Amino acid sequence: MLPTSTAIPVPIRTAALLTAGLLLLTACGGGGSTAAGGGAADGYPVTLENCGHTVTVKAPPRRAVSVDQGSTEILLSLGLADRLAGSATWTDPVMKGLEKANAGVERISENRPSSEKVLDKEPDFLSASLTSTLAKGGVAPREQFEKLGVPTYVSPADCVGKDNGGSGDGTRTTPLTMDSVYTEVRELARVFGVPARGDALVEKLRARVTKAAEGVDASGASLLYWFSDSKAPYIAGCCGAPGVITKELGAKNVFDDTYDEWPQISWETIADRNPDVLVIGDLTRTAQTAESAEKKIEFLESNPVTRTMDAVKNRRYVLLSGQAMNPSIRTVEGLERVAAALRDFGLTG
Repeated sequence: MLPTSTAIPVPIRTAALLTAGLLLLTACGGGGSTAAGGGAADGYPVTLENCGHTVTVKAPPRRAVSVDQGSTEILLSLGLADRLAGSATWTDPVMKGLEKANAGVERISENRPSSEKVLDKEPDFLSASLTSTLAKGGVAPREQFEKLGVPTYVSPADCVGKDNGGSGDGTRTTPLTMDSVYTEVRELARVFGVPARGDALVEKLRARVTKAAEGVDASGASLLYWFSDSKAPYIAGCCGAPGVITKELGAKNVFDDTYDEWPQISWETIADRNPDVLVIGDLTRTAQTAESAEKKIEFLESNPVTRTMDAVKNRRYVLLSGQAMNPSIRTVEGLERVAAALRDFGLTG
């Protein structure tokens, strides 16, 4: 769940400046272009099939813009801060260890920026974590940028095995696995000409998943994942990033009977299912009611419907970043934290 903004038509002046900038970037990135390591860039053009679009990148991006935090954190983890002209749409503080790299990247907007703000950065590549970010009602449809010669990329974790045609956050037709996130890491690394970095990051993530789940059997524990909003709470369905966490640990999501990514469910229904543990999104944004974990817990312990739940009475809370609850490299962080909490609660075998 991430906030949206109304797409703003691109002014003719901005489009003209962008086209001129792209021509200059292409000229500079011709036969003499270099990869981040200083050697001659090869393997270009790079062509990918991505969420129904054919994406062709003719040279290593030098002025990329990432319009979702999850995508930004992948690029920062790949050591590409110097190739980012801007970032946008943040729900949380940047991932631990990336603070210094992130400090050098201009933050265009805390929420979804207008297309004009993005184009003002004269980008040569645009990446996003969610299909809704680069669609009508988001920053702007992908086609708008592609017509201007800006290649776009969306995380396969948000389109492979998922139907985004409805009005909500989409419906999973196939349960998400970390393979989609690993594909994103490797494809972005390939786009930027640093494939070895992508392979290394994937191997590190795989090792963390194995270690976090090792020896954990939480088959007797039931979980509920609450992302945001106290009035009409967004609760995780079966098969997104929370589904990855739940499956790895052998636990049960009390709403595993819905394939909607983040359905809005009444508190009466939630209380009736009475989960053992509440996994709570601790967000820094202010787009919805009760974004921070502090506000969520305050609500849970004061509301007459929720305060009778076993998880609330026993204060079995696990606090996660918003990025850990959406498909991203930080889903691994979510797995580690939920596994540790279940051990502390005595709910693992």
